This record gives sequence, C-alpha cells and structure tokens, in this order.
Amino acid sequence: MLIKETAKSAWRSLASNRLRTLLTMLGMIIGTAAVVAVLGIGEGARSSVEGRIRSLGANLLMVRPGSASASGVRSGTVKTLTEADAEALKALDGVAAVAPERSGSAQLRYMASNLNASVTGITAAYLEVRSLSVASGVGFSELDEQQRARVVIVGANVARQLYPGGSPLGTRLQINGSAFRVVGVLAEKGSGMGSPDDGVFVPLSTHRSVLFGQDHLSTISLQLASEERSEVVIAQLEQLLRLRHRLRADQPSDFEVRSQAEMLATMGQITGTFTTLLGSVAAVSLIVGGIGIMNIMLVSVRERTREIGVRMAVGARRKDILRQFLVEAVVVSLAGGVAGVGLGYGAAVLLSRFGEWATIVPPYAVGLALGVSILIGITFGVGPARRAARLDPVEALRFE
Repeated sequence: MLIKETAKSAWRSLASNRLRTLLTMLGMIIGTAAVVAVLGIGEGARSSVEGRIRSLGANLLMVRPGSASASGVRSGTVKTLTEADAEALKALDGVAAVAPERSGSAQLRYMASNLNASVTGITAAYLEVRSLSVASGVGFSELDEQQRARVVIVGANVARQLYPGGSPLGTRLQINGSAFRVVGVLAEKGSGMGSPDDGVFVPLSTHRSVLFGQDHLSTISLQLASEERSEVVIAQLEQLLRLRHRLRADQPSDFEVRSQAEMLATMGQITGTFTTLLGSVAAVSLIVGGIGIMNIMLVSVRERTREIGVRMAVGARRKDILRQFLVEAVVVSLAGGVAGVGLGYGAAVLLSRFGEWATIVPPYAVGLALGVSILIGITFGVGPARRAARLDPVEALRFE
C-alpha cells in the first residue's frame, strides 16, 4: 500500500468513530495546552524579571557593605563605604559614572496627610546611572549638593498619596519635622521591591547633615562604559577598596559587589527552574494522553481483526498493516497537539489580558509541543500496530 492510500484508510477509520477519536484526542489536547501555557508563563516571568533588572540602569555595578559576623553568625551590615570611596572609584578605567547613595526611613507629612517612606540621599548623577527620569520639575544640581539644599524629589506613588489630584511642585514637604521644597516628581518606574515610586530623594549632603547624621553609604552604583569590561572593573574595584580599607590578604572583604549580569543570571536560573518544574508536571498529562491512545488503538485492533485478515488475504503485507495503525495513532496524537497548541496560546493570551500575568509563548514551545505529540503517537502506537501486523491471516478471518 502506498503512503497516500495508508493515510486515506487511517482517516476513514478515525472518521467512522468521531466521538471516540475526539475523546482520545482530549488527553493530548489538555496536555499540550498545559505545556504551552506553562512555558508561556515561565518565559513571560523571565522576560519581566530581566526587564526590571535592566531598568535599574545600563551596565550597572552595585557595591554594598558586607555582613558583619561573630562566631560565624551574621549580625548585620558593616559601615565601611564612604563618600571618599565613591570618589576614588571614579578614577577606575571603564567606569562612566559613580552614584553614591545613603538610605533611611522617615515620616513624611503634607498638611493632614502622613506617610512613612524611604528617604534616599543621592547626587546629581544618580538619576542617569539608575535610568530614572523626572516627569515634572527638575533634578538635583551640583549646587544643591554643595549648599546642602533642602529640596526633595518625590516618587510617583508618594505624589499620588500625599497630593491626590494636585501637583506637589513648589510645596513644602515635612520630612521628620524638617521642611523641604518639592522640586521634582519621578516618572513612574513600576512596582517591585525597592521601587523608586515609593520613596523620596534629597541631596546626599542634606541627607547626612540635616536628616540622619550618617557618614557611611548604603550603596555605591557604578555605570560601566562597556558591559564587556565588567569582570576587569570588578577586579580593579575590589583591589582598590581592599587597599583603602587596609585589609590583609587573609581577611575577607568588608563589601560585596553585584553586577547586573550576575543578577540576570541568578534570576534566569530561578525562573528557568520554576518553568521546568511546572512544565514537567504539565507533561504528565501528555503521558496520560498517550496511554489513552494506546488503549483505544488496542480496542481498534480487536474490533478490526476480521478486516485485517481480509486485507492480508488479498495481498497486504505485515508492514502495510503496521504502517496503517501507526499512522492512525500519529494522526490522533498530532491533531490533539495542534488543537492543544491553539488552546494553550489562547489561555496564555487570556492570562496576560485579564490576569495581569506577563506571558510570552516562545516559538520553541510550539515546536516542542508538536514534536512531543508526534513522538507520543509513535511510542504509544507502535505496540498496537505491531500486534495488528502479527495477526495470523487465517485466524483473523475466522474471528467473529
């Protein structure tokens, strides 16, 4: 029998039992849809996390104080980073800009509105290094830093909560009882841990002298001229800070350096593991669907025993019978896979639109789902197909 005739015969057999064929396909449809939807959710989560990390700034390195420990037990951060350290880091080759910052928490008050928020002391370079922009008003200048000016830039969420329906520009905002003039409002960055939308920003010198009296820094952000030089700059940075902090060779560093590439790799591993785990769970339903195909094909072989005997009696070879039943199994599996891909893609779109989940169905997910569908059809169809091909023609003709 030719391949074309085999396909036609397989299609006629499946079409003669539409309901049974549809129910057999259902397991593959559900399994494939689950795999496609889960991979779409995982890829969307990875892309969303990567976007948030990159939004912190381009080619970013962050230096933070290390953890103090006593008898092997961590007891908080050490206060080792200073503004002098930040100035020294500007001289490193490959560093485009340096932005020291100092953080604290304070009570904000405007008229009858109160809010507890993060107050960050920054320099004029901070907004550029962290890829932040001012939606209205102006940023800080070097003069504000030199004069310890009592000016403040507020985040988008803070502006909405303290000034509902009004503009904060030019108003007097009380920070821990001290009056500051609002000169700018940041463009909304998006929700997340440590989002600038939920904080306010003052000049670094003002943060130290007027509000908190702290000399140490909480973070030093470095913008690199090129991401390819990240490892070289990190090595130079660590050597310079260890020399400045007078650390011996046997002493651990009292600071830690995190690169944007490292954060992206870490989060990529986390989201990848999460996606693989959920995808594996969803793939179980594909195996269940394959078992359903095998079961139905075994029933079909038994029902069509006499038909098989007639075909073999008029000249059909064993490989023709094997090919016919194998094609039937693959058609059922592949058709279920195609329908499942459509259903899974639709589910991912609905989750993105109504569930506020970032979903991206990658092309490899579609190829993987269809490839696995064909593989399952072959794997679970070969057993019944071989059983049909091994039937004795004489015994098959006697079968009632």
